[in-house]
Amino acid sequence: MRKDNAETLRTQRYAEKPRRHLRTIRRLALTTPDLVLLSLLAERPMHGYQANLELERREIRDWAGISRPQVYYSLEKLARAGLIRASETDEPAAGPERSAYQTTAKGRAALADALERKEWTTQRERPPFLTWIALSWQARAGVFQSQLEWRRKFLEKELLREKESLRSILEEVGHPHHEAVWMVSLMIEQFQVELRWLKKLQRELKHRAPANRPDYAQC
Repeated sequence: MRKDNAETLRTQRYAEKPRRHLRTIRRLALTTPDLVLLSLLAERPMHGYQANLELERREIRDWAGISRPQVYYSLEKLARAGLIRASETDEPAAGPERSAYQTTAKGRAALADALERKEWTTQRERPPFLTWIALSWQARAGVFQSQLEWRRKFLEKELLREKESLRSILEEVGHPHHEAVWMVSLMIEQFQVELRWLKKLQRELKHRAPANRPDYAQC
């Protein structure tokens, strides 16, 4: 009986190992904030508050959703996983922050692995404006045109902001062949394309009409 019980316990432990391994993988799965911090701390060691300031200076929230609390959560998570480590720095800490962190060799390898995933290049965005257009036939009279005008004003404002960002980046990096330059240039191109499309849509509004075959889905 004791031998049977021992064998049963051993079988249960073996069965639980894959589940524990999967839980560990999920817990250590690198999120966007994790990857951004790994990249940032590979440049130079920083305290948490310095990382936040630098991310704000780079207008991080224009291209990645990262909040201030997420930065500190990621720092703790990455340190536990051995992907970053405390490092000596000449810059003074702010308040209780005594440790500056930098990316380890293990962290750089994890970041490089993550950047090889095909999901980066094979996903479509779902902009809220596209969803609004799809549902706009249910809007009240006059709303479609007023919303297009709001969208145009927003894009023009963002376009000016991105052009100023590009000017600052070029001054900082000193040449146009840099990933930050390419990224902001793409955003500028996208805004310009949509502004041209909005002008075209304004001209076509007078031809707006319901579907010719509303029963098509029932065929």
